Amino acid sequence: MTNTVFIRPIYEDETTEGSENSDGSGAVAISTETIDGLEAKLALLSAIRMNCFGCSESAAAEEKEEEEIENIDSSDIVQEDFSDTEADTVPERKEPETKVKKGLCYRCFKGNRFTEKEVCIVCNAKYCINCVLRAMGSMPEGRKCITCIGFPIDESKRKGLGECSRMLKRLLSELEIRQIMEVEKLCEANQLQAEYVYVNGKQLCQYELFFLRSCPNPPTELEPGCYWYDKESGYWGKEDQKPCKIISAHLNVGGPLMKNASNGNTLVFINNREITKVELRMLQLAGVQCAGNRHFWVDEDGSYQEEGQKNIKGNLWSKAGIKLVCAFLSLPVPSKAAVPSGEEINNSVGGVVPNYRKGMLQKLLLVGYNGSGTSTIFKQARILYKSEPFSEDELQNTKLTIQSNVYYYLGILLEGRERFEEESLTQRRIRLLDQSNVTGSPDERDDKTIYSIGPRLKAFSDWLLKVMVSGNLKAYFPPATREYAPLVEELWKDAAIQATFNRRSELKMLPSVASYFLEQIVNISRTDYEPSNVDVLYAKGITSSNDLASMDFSFPQSAQDRSIDASNQYEPLLRYQLIRVHTRGRGENCKWLEMFEDVGIVIFCVSLSDYDQFCDDGSGAVTNKMVASRRLFESIVTHPVSEEMNFLLILNKFDLLKEKIERVPLTQCKWFYDFNPVDRRNRNRLNSGSNINSGSSLAELAFHYIAVKFKRHFTSLTGRKLYVSMVNGLLSYTVDEALRYSREILKWDEERANFNESDYSIDSTESCSSMPTCSP
Repeated sequence: MTNTVFIRPIYEDETTEGSENSDGSGAVAISTETIDGLEAKLALLSAIRMNCFGCSESAAAEEKEEEEIENIDSSDIVQEDFSDTEADTVPERKEPETKVKKGLCYRCFKGNRFTEKEVCIVCNAKYCINCVLRAMGSMPEGRKCITCIGFPIDESKRKGLGECSRMLKRLLSELEIRQIMEVEKLCEANQLQAEYVYVNGKQLCQYELFFLRSCPNPPTELEPGCYWYDKESGYWGKEDQKPCKIISAHLNVGGPLMKNASNGNTLVFINNREITKVELRMLQLAGVQCAGNRHFWVDEDGSYQEEGQKNIKGNLWSKAGIKLVCAFLSLPVPSKAAVPSGEEINNSVGGVVPNYRKGMLQKLLLVGYNGSGTSTIFKQARILYKSEPFSEDELQNTKLTIQSNVYYYLGILLEGRERFEEESLTQRRIRLLDQSNVTGSPDERDDKTIYSIGPRLKAFSDWLLKVMVSGNLKAYFPPATREYAPLVEELWKDAAIQATFNRRSELKMLPSVASYFLEQIVNISRTDYEPSNVDVLYAKGITSSNDLASMDFSFPQSAQDRSIDASNQYEPLLRYQLIRVHTRGRGENCKWLEMFEDVGIVIFCVSLSDYDQFCDDGSGAVTNKMVASRRLFESIVTHPVSEEMNFLLILNKFDLLKEKIERVPLTQCKWFYDFNPVDRRNRNRLNSGSNINSGSSLAELAFHYIAVKFKRHFTSLTGRKLYVSMVNGLLSYTVDEALRYSREILKWDEERANFNESDYSIDSTESCSSMPTCSP
């Protein structure tokens, strides 16, 4: 009978201490016969290395050694109970297409190990200064070979992303380098993939990875691998190892914490995890009684108590010298950017904050169908509640996006100019035919219209439209902005372009925000252009790569708040988190909602101007966008996670509805088939007791009608009441009012238990209580 020895593989980032668990998921079974065969082959390799080869044959010896290693039959190794989790945490690395000797360029096969080279961040191929631009092209994803574009990077290169080499500084301009380094850091292909990160034995999804990296105290140097996380205390570490950092607590990521997460063997537990010997030593030096089989509960602020007891034993981080002890034992300590304690809050305010409000983080989930305006509302919230709403990197990215978009808008104008010119010429020829004044060939002046431009501008127009058709607009702009800025200024001032711009409502492809940027096109085309907060607000196409964004904030206290409610004196210290989720491609099952089970209120955004717009529903069928918004709304409110959540419906873009409804009837959407404002006005005249809609404009009537539609639909699905608010995302005060309204809803939900049913009433779903905000 063949004996079997279990060997657990040790990775480079693991220590050998505490890694002797032979029944772990990473065990590999190797027979003793196989070991004898491997020893014989290794002896052969050793003989090859010790043989008296000449200096010129050393490279050949190394190649032979590598061949011998590769020829070891993998069938000699029998794997038993190998964990798929551990294998999946290591992304497959792409190898160079060409194998060359060490020190040579992978393209021209010249040079030596001392020659300066640029390295591909995917396959580690190296190129000399003469070959790097040919091998990597325009670098749309950073320093990658052309054949490596779209592949994930080598994780060992992650720390160097965005750091330019001296070689590229000699080859490229400063603007080109800045753009390449920026895209290298931000492009989606280079981001850490969630499927390679496991927390408490569970593979993360993209939402969990986002929250993990965007929390106030995120883990540093996150890379593919298996980690454990104590949600109560915030302790974080690699699987089978001691904690390496204290991150934000109570993050809804990963699975439940396992007892053997850190491979401890001390019979002392913290939050159900058996701690390591180093942690036990830290507790003993801190004066914590650890004799026997002790179980402790430790909170994020360091307070601890024994399991089964109610009294707090003490606070770890308040003990003298504990941080010095942790530094000596290489254990983490809490970040300085911790939330203030209750005493600090009381002293700073001069009053007492209720216990149920201390340290509370209320979460607001902002969601809506594509184009509903959630991005604008989120950016407006950053401008309202952040002293520095956008970082330098974000402003730089916004600048590049705006400069690229403005040339796209200009291209749509030029395309419209050609159409208007052709229509004008056709009408002129028809008119001349009717007057029987047509000659054999038309005069030159017959080819000139108000939409005609000169040959120089026509050449630029043809070139720009050709670039747009090819789909390479971003490859030319903004890099070529400086070169074409004078020509753009001349083109914008041309009478033909101004005449086309005056008919912009006829250009269906031109976004509503295009007018704002086209009117500033001369300023935007300059190299010293710096976007303002308003520019960022209007800019389109500025979203995070994973369609998620969040911000922590507090509502500033106004004089009106102080005069209305003295209890609001501690309001600026209460924290809120606004989370924006872009639902594009999320599917109607809304599985992503499971990540937000601790959200207090869902703010669902609907664009009022979508009633005549159509889109692809994801299955190839064309559907009305308002109907698509309703379906997404249904999927969210009927999800089991949403049962305890409040809902605030934001009806956005009322200004666009006001412009459109006079031209396009609301009945273009089949869901609004029964909208009849004439009959409603007649009923108002007959019924003197009901004056809700008296004197209202058509747009206001449409707003009330849509609000009631959603409120009735929500009640029929859930049996609950829906809150409604009207917002124009480009007007800051409307966004502020809506978010403060959501705050009041959360307050009321907390205090509702203190009132009897007879102490308050709920408005009818038949109408909304006011235009700006509508109570349930």
